[in-house]
Amino acid sequence: MHRLRMILEMIRFSHTVFALPFALLSAVMAWTLGAHDDPPVAWRWRELVGIVLCMVFARSAAMAFNRLADRRYDAENPRTAQRHLPAGLLSVSSVTLFALFCAAGFCASTLLFLPNALPAYLSPPVLAFLLGYSYTKRFTALAHFWLGAALMLAPVAAWIAIRGEAALPPVILGGAVLLWVAGFDVIYACQDVDYDRRRGLRSVPAWLGVATALRIAALCHLGTVVLLLALPLAYPLLGKIYLAGIVAVAALLAYEHWLVRPDDLTRVNMAFFNVNAVVSVGLFVVGAVDLYMK
Repeated sequence: MHRLRMILEMIRFSHTVFALPFALLSAVMAWTLGAHDDPPVAWRWRELVGIVLCMVFARSAAMAFNRLADRRYDAENPRTAQRHLPAGLLSVSSVTLFALFCAAGFCASTLLFLPNALPAYLSPPVLAFLLGYSYTKRFTALAHFWLGAALMLAPVAAWIAIRGEAALPPVILGGAVLLWVAGFDVIYACQDVDYDRRRGLRSVPAWLGVATALRIAALCHLGTVVLLLALPLAYPLLGKIYLAGIVAVAALLAYEHWLVRPDDLTRVNMAFFNVNAVVSVGLFVVGAVDLYMK
């Protein structure tokens, strides 16, 4: 149990909250629109369990794999040298076994809990895409957008899991997630600009400098707000409560950018963890309340 607790600390299990609310909002949208053949409530609970398990297993596998892939870089970087693998608190074999278990759990969950075959067929390429992010900084400064695309899959996959087809509303929501994640990952990467340049790792801050990177992050978050505002055009069931929530999201993102400045990166963690957790959970709450009050 002690080792499991350390593994959960290593993958920052609590940060599952960043992506899970968007998958749940997409699921609520799919249910409100009406799933195929109008399944009973008990089946919807099974779908909910499946979506949550898939999200937890997929993210855990990807994070454990990322720590394995980056362990040598983490050991060299003063900011990350105390992470569990470089510090010797966990062994490579134990983290590898955990990653394999979570990957298997993700694929099994698509088979056991979700109502159509598409999630099972798509689970291997989805998992490969998630794991592939760990190597992107070796060859492209657009790694932040790969990460955003990985989290974009959450609402799109939840919709497919329930309805068995892709559609425009989850794609728009997913696009907002992509830009939101890419934006805050650019901000987070500003902390490692010197190390990334020295080791030849690629990121927007290492490529264009911190000041320009922060402007790009702001543009990403502006795009997030625009796409969230556009979502009711494709999904008219969302109404005034949802739109009020988007105003709050815009204010929180503006506050995030106020916290971080090119000459002061001391509040990056506050911007990255606290503000973004409120954004994701808050958006789910206002969206779900809006839909269930119809």
